[in-house]
Amino acid sequence: MKRSDPHHQHQRHRDGGEALVSPDGTVTEAPRTVKKQIQFADQKQEFNKRPTKIGRRSLSRSISQSSTDSYSSAASYTDSSDDETSPRDKQQKNSKGNSDFCVKNIKQAEFGRREIEIAEQEMPALMALRKRAQGEKPLAGAKIVGCTHITAQTAVLMETLGALGAQCRWAACNIYSTLNEVAAALAENGFPVFAWKGESEDDFWWCIDRCVNVEGWQPNMILDDGGDLTHWIYKKYPNMFKKIKGIVEESVTGVHRLYQLSKAGKLCVPAMNVNDSVTKQKFDNLYCCRESILDGLKRTTDMMFGGKQVVVCGYGEVGKGCCAALKAMGSIVYVTEIDPICALQACMDGFRLVKLNEVIRQVDIVITCTGNKNVVTREHLDRMKNSCIVCNMGHSNTEIDVASLRTPELTWERVRSQVDHVIWPDGKRIVLLAEGRLLNLSCSTVPPFVLSITATTQALALIELYNAPEGRYKQDVYLLPKKMDEYVASLHLPTFDAHLTELTDEQAKYLGLNKNGPFKPNYYRY
Repeated sequence: MKRSDPHHQHQRHRDGGEALVSPDGTVTEAPRTVKKQIQFADQKQEFNKRPTKIGRRSLSRSISQSSTDSYSSAASYTDSSDDETSPRDKQQKNSKGNSDFCVKNIKQAEFGRREIEIAEQEMPALMALRKRAQGEKPLAGAKIVGCTHITAQTAVLMETLGALGAQCRWAACNIYSTLNEVAAALAENGFPVFAWKGESEDDFWWCIDRCVNVEGWQPNMILDDGGDLTHWIYKKYPNMFKKIKGIVEESVTGVHRLYQLSKAGKLCVPAMNVNDSVTKQKFDNLYCCRESILDGLKRTTDMMFGGKQVVVCGYGEVGKGCCAALKAMGSIVYVTEIDPICALQACMDGFRLVKLNEVIRQVDIVITCTGNKNVVTREHLDRMKNSCIVCNMGHSNTEIDVASLRTPELTWERVRSQVDHVIWPDGKRIVLLAEGRLLNLSCSTVPPFVLSITATTQALALIELYNAPEGRYKQDVYLLPKKMDEYVASLHLPTFDAHLTELTDEQAKYLGLNKNGPFKPNYYRY
């Protein structure tokens, strides 16, 4: 595999600089200038030695490669001011002398704390839960091991869980989405965090293992995003499930894995499917992606969207958000779908439904949002037009067949952080973003307010599973109750100075509802 020499690129840039000519003719160089129903355990809680490195072949690649495969230097994804020493080789302590963490640079903690404080202003429900927990600790005794994106928004969730009484240990679910300064702030605040931006695959699993395999501490709850943490415990420490009360999972990929385990009779503990809750699907997946898709594309490519032809693969809630944003910016949007219901929705929303092969030669941008694998194959990549942008908005990096591009005849050229040109022998090139990983969290940021909705749902699910009496939940996957979704939504309405209409007794009786909800049956589709 050929890769351009960045030093030679810099030399060409330097030699090719422009010149300025002054009035007297002097020539000078011009200046030059990143589904089951659950119930609450207690209605009041509704609120009211570094281990040996782990080899790549120790895991089932078919299951675990989605979040981790790394081919590029991690240093390319870190701040240029950071040294290239692996955090695993550094001896760091926070101001209290604690060293039970592994982050890029603990000295960035103060900057990260400011980011967390900004996020807190846009996450009203979590802050409300934290305030109400001052006299009541519904997670006292809980030992939560988490594997999620480590951002300012996740930090607010972690610190809220701490305020609710839980002990937490955390790793990242994506090797490029960690904000180093936020990880440092969490470590400074006493949270054992093992994550940094630009981890290798080996680093990724090492960090997860450091969270799980620690002397004198065993988790009793799992909060996962993508299923890698759950998978690791199943593969390496299955006996831990004897003390684990439950799993809370928030992604399509992770939920799919849980249902696979359940179907095979291998699910050892109850699991909560947060991904399919109304507050996750209709807000995080839809509204978050509607805003962050443009942010990610603009930061990485500086592209103008007006008039560009875009194909969005998948018209679930993520696809709907992406299509709406691009259409509003004047793009010509095509949609591919396998589900006739989602396909009809796309048609009724004004998008042309196509097969990818029909438009692959003409589109300027290809976006995958399916949760599937090999949606964009090497055959598609070969047929794309010059400078076509290819990216993924799904959780896993399986949707684009990036591995097929790792061949000797193709040249990879790093343009900027998270942006690669893949160049064919005839000179044609495509622009690959984040090496096929999740675009918005790898290349941009996401709105804290919409993540507050998801994070509050996660916190309530943890509370319910942890406090549920023995026998309430069996070893299966459960959906969240409508009442919980309504409660989470109600916590966010004051931000908009919104005023709900209340049913009269007569109206409630006519509809057969409780005046305080739930207001929709479980089968209702929002």
